[in-house]
Amino acid sequence: MDRRTFLQSAAAAALTATADQPAKAFGTTTKKMIGVQVGAVSFVDEGTEKVLDEFQQDALINTLFLATFTYGRGIAGRQFPGQPLPDHGKQAYDTGTFYGGNYATIHPQYYRNTIFKGTRAPDLGDYDVLEAVLPSTRKRGIKTICWFEDAFREDIPGIDQLQEKDLLGKAATTLCFNNPNYRNFLLGIVEDWARSYDIDGIMWCSERQGAFSEALGASQEGGSSNPREVCCFCNYCKTKARQRSISPERAEEGFLELAKFVDSGRKGQRPVDGYYVELWRLMLRYPELLAWEMLWTDSLRETYAAIYKHVKDVNPSLGVGWHICSTNSFNPIYRAEQDLAAIAPVSDFLKIVMYHNCAGERMAGYIDSVHQTLYGDVPQQELLEFHYRVLGYQEKSLAEIPFTGLSADYVYRETKRSRAGLKGTKTQLWPGIDIDIPTESGHSKCTPDGTRDAVVAAFRGGADGVILSRKYSEMKLANLRGARRALQDLGMA
Repeated sequence: MDRRTFLQSAAAAALTATADQPAKAFGTTTKKMIGVQVGAVSFVDEGTEKVLDEFQQDALINTLFLATFTYGRGIAGRQFPGQPLPDHGKQAYDTGTFYGGNYATIHPQYYRNTIFKGTRAPDLGDYDVLEAVLPSTRKRGIKTICWFEDAFREDIPGIDQLQEKDLLGKAATTLCFNNPNYRNFLLGIVEDWARSYDIDGIMWCSERQGAFSEALGASQEGGSSNPREVCCFCNYCKTKARQRSISPERAEEGFLELAKFVDSGRKGQRPVDGYYVELWRLMLRYPELLAWEMLWTDSLRETYAAIYKHVKDVNPSLGVGWHICSTNSFNPIYRAEQDLAAIAPVSDFLKIVMYHNCAGERMAGYIDSVHQTLYGDVPQQELLEFHYRVLGYQEKSLAEIPFTGLSADYVYRETKRSRAGLKGTKTQLWPGIDIDIPTESGHSKCTPDGTRDAVVAAFRGGADGVILSRKYSEMKLANLRGARRALQDLGMA
């Protein structure tokens, strides 16, 4: 199908296909949600009204996803160092000045049940992004969702009492869902925002996976991972495992054997019966490997449920949802864990990442990694074709995808699959659309047409909205405007 025919048919389909649309999860509007992720620094650098003018003019934005808490550069701060500066905002990187933390005011009464009080972001002084932006969004009829992520630093006071422990007992940079100090911190911060500000919802992101997938390097950058630094084996997790009749000692023994398997694979030392057979032999010998993986997955789901209930107890009208990362498009094990029917009861909405442009580079990285471990017997191009088949989409060759990215058809198929997975639920589906997410030099870069095609494809696949991602401070305005062109093509502008 050529591009013009695709756009024409997509517009017709998006406007007429309503049979499988879910009931609204919160709010009363029937308008499609058009959202953008934006950090506090953009409003400081450019001014609140100017940024909001740009959003409404360029992309008909009706919902802000404000990065209110993170220690990561993926959703906060200016452009990532080394990447081209965008055509707006301060023409400088914030290298050496970015720290992260809470970009809103901390109200101590909500953190009484945790030793971790949450560090106020020092980057922008006393600037409170919610206090500064909410009056203007309210006047314009723009909704505001607090958007925060599971990303921390090692030098935060008290963080050592929340950290996961790896297979060898060493503290990780990640925090443990079963640690009451971390769980209570998450509940405290969402209650703080829900009670202290006139917001419309909360979205949380945890871009992690369990020890089994992590040990196998089953992610876009998995080839550089250490199979002995997988998590979590802290005392909280071990206690929970014993309550499930899982032996922590057997699990640790199994993961150490798995680490040896990964080490050998990366050295090109093929097992006598091949990689796949040897992995199954380990899983049969140590069923604790998968049991530990499911324990971790259930702990994440329990965290979703706890946050959801806590926010609803404070204000039932607030929307609550989750960001599901791009590994969902690459790793069949991770996708199996993202059981949408299981997550939906505690999800008013889901942002499922469908970053078409950078996905080519990321998929190639994933294939290169797992080719050395569980799929070591399969040539890489055949391995890619296998993943296309089992994951339900078809793209270009391994040699091409880092330079072309994935297509709008990928966005369409992933949206349609997710829509089917949510059938019968009230959970809204808001695909995450890539606008200028950094890629390596010479690799695929975003274009206005690419943005337009991806947005059209998402609505054609049955999306209730889209979230333009990752952050405004790395987006080029022409590529952002591609979203408005998509809405015009669809008759929604």
